[in-house]
Amino acid sequence: MNNAALSLMYVTDDSITNDIKFFEILEAALIGGASCIQLREKTCDTKTFYNRALQAKSLCETYKVPLIINDRVDIALAVNADGVHLGQTDMPFKVARNLLGSTKIIGLSVSNVTQAIQAQAASEIDYIGVSPIFATQTKTRDLDAPLGIAGLIKICEVYKKPIVCIGGIHIHNATEIIKNGATGIAVVSAISKAENPEIATRTLKTKVC
Repeated sequence: MNNAALSLMYVTDDSITNDIKFFEILEAALIGGASCIQLREKTCDTKTFYNRALQAKSLCETYKVPLIINDRVDIALAVNADGVHLGQTDMPFKVARNLLGSTKIIGLSVSNVTQAIQAQAASEIDYIGVSPIFATQTKTRDLDAPLGIAGLIKICEVYKKPIVCIGGIHIHNATEIIKNGATGIAVVSAISKAENPEIATRTLKTKVC
């Protein structure tokens, strides 16, 4: 995975239960220039997740954008997604790599320097997701304190592969994140809750490229 593919990741909003609206926003993000899609489903059943993943995969293929599945290695395998993004309490990344093979992408969430050092030592990890960089209302459970730019700088000192930041990112702070060492940004509500998701994506794209 090249760094450009990580410049602007749209993480889908699982609070949108209406499939028509869900995929309208997803396609708007793709048209607007999202470089990667992460399909995130925390509450739905496996069949619903699988069906959404199939449709998301088809859309991403149309726009030639990689699809990453959040947490669920089984769903990633089932739809032949481009990779997975794992949290600290998900399937161990070494096991995930054995299941997915050498060509798939594996991202790992980190929230402190210690976790970043561990990820740097792991050949199985392709990029880390630094979370949360700023305060966010999108995810409110099991969330560490915001790292801020100072925290990002410390992580950049110990992690030398691609870094994607998520949490409270919008058009007014995206550039600052890139200037301080991140490869890209990942957003949910900055796109999903925008009045015009396509324009919001295009505007964010100008801040990171």
